[in-house]
Amino acid sequence: MIRFVTGNEGKVREAREYLDDDVEQIDYDYTEVQSDDLADVAVAGAREAFEATGGEEPVVVDDAGLFVDAVGGFPGPYSAYVEGTLGVERVWKLVREEENRRARFRCVVAYYDGERTETFDGAVPGRIVAPRGDGGFGYDPIFEHEGTTLAEMSTERKNAISHRGRALAKFADWLADD
Repeated sequence: MIRFVTGNEGKVREAREYLDDDVEQIDYDYTEVQSDDLADVAVAGAREAFEATGGEEPVVVDDAGLFVDAVGGFPGPYSAYVEGTLGVERVWKLVREEENRRARFRCVVAYYDGERTETFDGAVPGRIVAPRGDGGFGYDPIFEHEGTTLAEMSTERKNAISHRGRALAKFADWLADD
C-alpha cells in the first residue's frame, strides 16, 4: 500500500492509474519548505508526513510547478502562490511579448519509508499562449502542448501526457523492480 499525502483527490485518482489502485490518500498538511528545487520540497514533505502519520508505512509526496524559460524558470516551485496572488492572466501578460515562450510543467514524486528516500521526476514540454479552453484548472488555459492547451484537452488526454503521470510511471517501475 502506498500512502499518498495530498488533499487533492484528482492526484490520488491519477496515482491509482499507475499504481494499480494500491493507493491510500492521507490528507495531512505538511510544512512546505521554501526552495527553488522541487525535490527539496517533496522530500521534506515526505519525511515530515512519515513521522506525523506514525512512521510505520511509506509515504509519497509530490511537488510540481510551471517553469517558463523567458523569465528564468519562474514561477517554478512557487506556481501555486503565483497563481493565487498574480493569477494566470498576469503570467500570460508577463511573457506574451517574449520571443521564447517555451515552458514545461515539472513534477517530483518523493518516496520515504523511514530509511531511504527516492525521487522520480516527470516533465511535459509546451509553451505559454493566450488563454484558451474551458477545462482543467490553474495554468491549463495558457499552457499549450502540441498545439492544444491543457484546458482544451479531455481529462484522459491530459493525464496521459501529464508531468505527474510521467513521474508516477517512473515510480511504478521502481516499485516493480524493488
